[in-house]
Amino acid sequence: MAHFNVRVYGLLLNDNDELLISDEQEYGMQFTKFPGGGLELGEGLIDGLKREFMEECSLEIEVVGHFYTTDFFVKSAFNDSQVISVYYLVRSISPLNLNTKTIAFDFDGEGEVLQSFRWVNLTALSIADFTFPTDKRVVELLQNEL
Repeated sequence: MAHFNVRVYGLLLNDNDELLISDEQEYGMQFTKFPGGGLELGEGLIDGLKREFMEECSLEIEVVGHFYTTDFFVKSAFNDSQVISVYYLVRSISPLNLNTKTIAFDFDGEGEVLQSFRWVNLTALSIADFTFPTDKRVVELLQNEL
């Protein structure tokens, strides 16, 4: 292991009990995860999460509370690092003007890096729909706690 890779993600629920999820294509693979990403040096977790939501969704958020932090070993799928992920419950404080999809990996355009978003009802949320082990654990916790 070369280093730690700290990631921060937001769990955004709408008024219909739907959770915002991200379908992405990068590094030659497709994956489904929660909105968020890597922390930058000198950045705090909450500031990093707010930056990620602004970059990915053009959405201002506020953190409602901590939900989960990785408590088992996870090697990165992309490099030789150990991933530590922190998940927060968030709410929007600006209008969400995002073109969401209903089908996974329904990307607009072409390129090396693609992303689309979907709302998925909590009752329809499936561990199998997510790619990474920590996200799968979060789905399991969501199904048990919310």
